[in-house]
Amino acid sequence: MGRYLLNRLWHGAIVIFGVTAIVFVVTRLVGDPVGVMLPIEATAEQRASFAHELGFDRPIIEQFGSFVADVAHLDFGDSLWQRRPAMDIVFEKLPATLELTLVGVGLAALLAVPLGIMAALRPGRLADQATVFMSLLGLSVPQFWLGLILVYIFAVRLHWLPTSGVGTPAHLVMPAITMALPALARLVMTVRSAMIEELNQQYVKVARAKGLPALRVVGAHALRNAAVPVLTMTGWEIIRALAGYSVVVETVFAWPGLGLTAVQAITRHDLFLLQAVVFTVAVMVVFTNVLLDAMYQMADPRMKMR
Repeated sequence: MGRYLLNRLWHGAIVIFGVTAIVFVVTRLVGDPVGVMLPIEATAEQRASFAHELGFDRPIIEQFGSFVADVAHLDFGDSLWQRRPAMDIVFEKLPATLELTLVGVGLAALLAVPLGIMAALRPGRLADQATVFMSLLGLSVPQFWLGLILVYIFAVRLHWLPTSGVGTPAHLVMPAITMALPALARLVMTVRSAMIEELNQQYVKVARAKGLPALRVVGAHALRNAAVPVLTMTGWEIIRALAGYSVVVETVFAWPGLGLTAVQAITRHDLFLLQAVVFTVAVMVVFTNVLLDAMYQMADPRMKMR
């Protein structure tokens, strides 16, 4: 397994290098980065001086070599917006994004397992139909709309929760619920499908025929064998949150994480800060995939990692 994980880390490093190259191409070769970062009224002399200062007037191969060397040292330059190292800003914002992602997806997984099992135990019955309906509803509701509705009800009308920001557990409630709802809908259906398949397997029928308690049959046997697809979907929900969903939630609730920082970097034409955010998200996605592979072996030792 160790050899497999090392191989996965090697492939992850290739992916990170590919993302780095894409970021370089998009920020250097697509459009005019100097024109984007400077105001419209900037003179030709100011543009030339700014391009020379940033090294944009050098040959493209030389620029790419310097860019890769800087990335290897986690040096993306200074943020044009905040006038300090871009990675320092990213490291400041990263804990807030991780907190929101882990709490939101963790809440979804915590609720999805019992709800999915309850639906799988009696497929086609009222509980199952209600679970499927609520899952479809959860997938249909846009996250930004849900966030605004929560703000209107619990912050504006009832004054129970703060509208935005961080600082107390109350600040986390609405963003976490908004993050959790679509993840919960997908995870419930995954647990339901996996459990229905396992409960129809021959080993479950034999265990029931031997008189084993229903809780042991479902929890110790069926749920353990259904853990791999559930882990897969949970991992993908974390990746989705890191790579996209957090942007919507953080923007609605002014949550000071990487998603909101990326939006602010785009609106302020801060390409260096945006590069640092994209690179950090790519590293976290790769790390999540490798961690997920390790958890597969823990959940089901029969799996062969190659």
